[in-house]
Amino acid sequence: MNYTPTKPNELNIMANKARNQSNMPNAHLHELFVDELRDILGAEKLLLKGLKKMATKANSEGLRSAFEEHHAQTEQHIERLKKVFASVDLSPRAKTCKAMEGLLAEAEEIMENFEDADVLDAALIAAAQKVEHYEIASYGCLVTYANLMDHREAADLLSQTLEEEKDTDVKLTEIAMEEANVSQ
Repeated sequence: MNYTPTKPNELNIMANKARNQSNMPNAHLHELFVDELRDILGAEKLLLKGLKKMATKANSEGLRSAFEEHHAQTEQHIERLKKVFASVDLSPRAKTCKAMEGLLAEAEEIMENFEDADVLDAALIAAAQKVEHYEIASYGCLVTYANLMDHREAADLLSQTLEEEKDTDVKLTEIAMEEANVSQ
């Protein structure tokens, strides 16, 4: 299956420009890096809406609070991504993230199908951790690409977000084990 970026002409121009910059190692990754940045920016914007809805459906105060905290953190991630774009001389433009759309559609389905409070919270945590794992994978790849191309500022900013995503995943596991996945 061939993947076509949202704006192939623009990305090809950027890739050619990057390849011509002799001081950038691994310039062949630039187009992929930019496409992934746009994808994760789109994902983070979609996640803002999903987290609000998940927070309203959560029964546990701890889970609701975790969703609200991650919502505020996601707003910071978006701002940080804007800085990443600026650090590589690009304007921050998102593209539709099909993966996040799917993950949030699954979360929506969970919210519609489970009414029992304890089961719903456990299901919401599972859905949220799927989102976190997607974000961890995305940011992990972006950090690697940034490092390979010597985009130090971008790598540092992306690494901060990667660590926050990992921390959120751990926090969700703790809530699951202390509240949602145990009999009351």
